[in-house]
Amino acid sequence: MTSASPASADSQDEGVPVSVRIRERLRAARRRFNANDNIAEFIEPGELERLLDEVEHKMQGVLDSMVIDTTHDHNTRNTARRIAKMYLHEVFNGRYVQAPAVTEFPNAEHLNELMIVGPITVRSACSHHFCPVIGKIWIGVLPNKNTNVIGLSKYARLVDWVMGRPQIQEEAVVQLADLIMKKTEPDGLAVVMEASHFCMSWRGVREMDSKMLNSVMRGAFLNDPTLRREFLSLIPGRTNGRS
Repeated sequence: MTSASPASADSQDEGVPVSVRIRERLRAARRRFNANDNIAEFIEPGELERLLDEVEHKMQGVLDSMVIDTTHDHNTRNTARRIAKMYLHEVFNGRYVQAPAVTEFPNAEHLNELMIVGPITVRSACSHHFCPVIGKIWIGVLPNKNTNVIGLSKYARLVDWVMGRPQIQEEAVVQLADLIMKKTEPDGLAVVMEASHFCMSWRGVREMDSKMLNSVMRGAFLNDPTLRREFLSLIPGRTNGRS
């Protein structure tokens, strides 16, 4: 049996949604594609724009099923496109683009004192209802002479990349901690996140003032209670991790 030529292969792909092609690549590589996973390496040039068109088409179907007259209602005439662009290019962009470039420098001065970065703004969404999750993150780093040093702004870029996906807060801080540990290799790392979840304030119990606070401690922060207390006490507006 002769193999298909590139031209015939392309013709066979005509009409196949780009999401199906991306999904097939992920499955062939035995890679998961959960809501909080990054799949950028499986998206080929030009496919993200075609994916945008596909999401717009399906979002229009959602609006039609909700009995919204987007033809005559000037407020919702282009809503399907706006939602598609918001999801792919903004709030869930961390799924579809490569990690931000982070230049790492050697710890030339052999710094070994506690460093805290924050608060860094969190803009995310829960993967249960796609409702906004808005909050702040503080990062504590205890370097050693072999630690890679990265610029302060790079911490914010990494936070934005990880949080720019449908997330569960408990998993998000672990993802972020794993990423920073891999890039910097410090003696200790601490991440604290405090956020408001609109799935709790906008729907459900509609509790407006409730927030979720959680932390991940690695290395020295996990093993040294004094260091952990110092980090928590230095977070502005918090005492031992409490407002």
